[in-house]
Amino acid sequence: MKCPYCGSEESKTLETRDSLENTTRRRKECMRCGKRFTTYEYVENVELMVQKKDGKLERFDVNKIIRGLQKACEKRPVSMDQVHELAGRVRQDLMLKGKEEVTSQEIGDLVMKYLKDLDRIAYIRFASVYKKFEEPEDFRQLLLEVKKK
Repeated sequence: MKCPYCGSEESKTLETRDSLENTTRRRKECMRCGKRFTTYEYVENVELMVQKKDGKLERFDVNKIIRGLQKACEKRPVSMDQVHELAGRVRQDLMLKGKEEVTSQEIGDLVMKYLKDLDRIAYIRFASVYKKFEEPEDFRQLLLEVKKK
């Protein structure tokens, strides 16, 4: 960090404080001119983008996952805490991939993976919308897959 007064790159840190917003405040003193200045350090979040089936890109929105889960879990013994936890796990898994862009299919597959263990009826409801079921045979096929595992 260069001194804002004289441009020197030699400074010493006098004080460091962490703030609530994941920011670190550092009070520094220039070794050449002796003036003091403050710097702020923060983690830059990369915004996750989702490529939709039609090719459009949009920002990742965990609330869309929560709304889909709420519909699938309606009148099921699944709490809102469980819905939020599942959505959080999906988000975390996506972030751990280290990519800036994911497909909507990757998101749907992760939701189904976790929902299957949480509530099988909600899983089937979610799958029927996600996989665009059109025939009763689609349900039968999914039920056979669920039984196998």
